[in-house]
Amino acid sequence: MERLLCPVRNCGLPLVRDGRRYVCAKAHSFDLSRSGYLNLLQPQDRRSKDPGDSAGAVAARRRLHERGITAPLCEGIWAFAAPRQDDVILDAGCGEGFYLGAAMPGAERYGVDISLPAIDAAAKKYPGCHWIVANADRQIPFQAGSVSLVVSITARMNEAEFARVLAPQGRLVIAIPSPDDLIELRGRGRERVARTVESFQSMFELTGQSRVATTAVLDVSGVEDILLSIYRPMQQEPAIAKDVTFSLDLLSFRRK
Repeated sequence: MERLLCPVRNCGLPLVRDGRRYVCAKAHSFDLSRSGYLNLLQPQDRRSKDPGDSAGAVAARRRLHERGITAPLCEGIWAFAAPRQDDVILDAGCGEGFYLGAAMPGAERYGVDISLPAIDAAAKKYPGCHWIVANADRQIPFQAGSVSLVVSITARMNEAEFARVLAPQGRLVIAIPSPDDLIELRGRGRERVARTVESFQSMFELTGQSRVATTAVLDVSGVEDILLSIYRPMQQEPAIAKDVTFSLDLLSFRRK
């Protein structure tokens, strides 16, 4: 895992593993947690005491995944991304790790998220991946050109950093909510594809586009978990069973 950079301000030297810690040439040191993740988040990279998803939101999202509701989305994302055995995959904004945990098992897989509860949950559930707490909105703590596939699944996007960490001919796959995503709970959303493509056009070339969708019948607790995971209160209690649409637009890019 010698692809990482020291996050200390004005350092940025490569990190090298030494037992259960990572150190740089300036002796900045970062220990692996008991559950196996690496916390590289620096004080200047957080906007609050507990940034990112809360423990409650992480648990709600995990319950939805464990119901099998999002399995069709996961299958569709990876069929579209087409990862290879020799890929180095980075999931930027990985949350509690569900999607990366299902990616190509033989590939080298890294998940980065600013939420410590999310990364801790990911490390405990998916020990076959590398999990890192960091603020990818500012700087991804990876060496330039060290990743062959970056995925961003309903997460914030950092075009410049995606381009920097990707190897030449590296691929980028983005999943964004389509206008019909959760339409039964929050109404029709906005169309995001054109704006997303435009924001990436200076550094990336669009190579593919698709949509993956599924519908699940959810009880009250399932709807509550959805709303908790997206930080929306329940306005009124739904019927015992409610059809809910999950829909993502998928975009693939290559570095120019």
